[in-house]
Amino acid sequence: MKMLSRRRQSLVAALLGALSLACPWGAQAQSSYPDKPMRFVVPYPPGGGTDVIARIVQNRLSAALGQNVLIDNKGGAGGSLGSELVAKAAPDGYTVLFTLSSHTINPAIYPKLSFDTIKDFEPVGTVASLPQILVANNALPVRNVAELIALAKAKPDSLSFASVGNGSPGHLAGELFNLRTNTQITHIPYRGGGPAVTDLIGGQVQLLWVSIPAAAQFVKAGKVKALAVSTLKRSTAFPDVPTMHEAGLTDFEVDSWYAMLVPAKTPRPIIDKLNRALNTVLAEAPIRSQLLEQGSEAVGGTPEALGKVIAAEIPKWNKLVKDAKIKAD
Repeated sequence: MKMLSRRRQSLVAALLGALSLACPWGAQAQSSYPDKPMRFVVPYPPGGGTDVIARIVQNRLSAALGQNVLIDNKGGAGGSLGSELVAKAAPDGYTVLFTLSSHTINPAIYPKLSFDTIKDFEPVGTVASLPQILVANNALPVRNVAELIALAKAKPDSLSFASVGNGSPGHLAGELFNLRTNTQITHIPYRGGGPAVTDLIGGQVQLLWVSIPAAAQFVKAGKVKALAVSTLKRSTAFPDVPTMHEAGLTDFEVDSWYAMLVPAKTPRPIIDKLNRALNTVLAEAPIRSQLLEQGSEAVGGTPEALGKVIAAEIPKWNKLVKDAKIKAD
């Protein structure tokens, strides 16, 4: 084989050098990722549904990735404060957003967000899906949805429902309930599911729409009572709790999900490595069982599948926000 001429060798070297400058994440960097601990930003306080689900997969993701996964709770503004932090982070795969489906609701609630829900993030994968659950303070004199509607109409503006914040799936479920039943139950936004459940038990609010993981242990312990779930099928965790459809609201459905996203421009090999780790963890029977105990079902799948869900939900929630005249508090 003929040796390359010095001129050709110089041209090849120059080309490789230019490529390395244009692509700071070269093959070597991509193959060594991750080589330091990773921060998973949960945009809600500890104890809420998103935090519970994140901590279920935390250790197994650490094992699958070969690095510690550190959870950083950054609550506020319906999850948008933590999302903003990730949107502005370096696109190197070391800052990951572990969020709730409020991610697709917030653009309608907060029209002046400092980030673009689609353009500033790259989807990694869907972790789990689950219904919202309507739970009540034990002292509230209702046993089911029909009795709640009757009480709300008999005493207008006397009841309040909590959620994990403006733009959360629970917030929209509560407003959709008002819209479909012609009631006026006042929304009280909280910074997360943990504080909201605490105040529900204490009687500061009478009702709470929240993801099942945030309320599961309290329902099972009899500290609050479950009235209905927001999906078309019953929850595997609470098979005795009826759906809103079964309670008579046939046009009522609010699904929610948990997912992982990274800042825009994160290299595709990094996204693929995170996605493979996530799918590996979600295939483990103990993890699937723990998720089911919290009323959620493991999903997994591709980044593209999550991207399609996000793109489809934004106009859907935007319409509901307009129809229900929901405003940021």
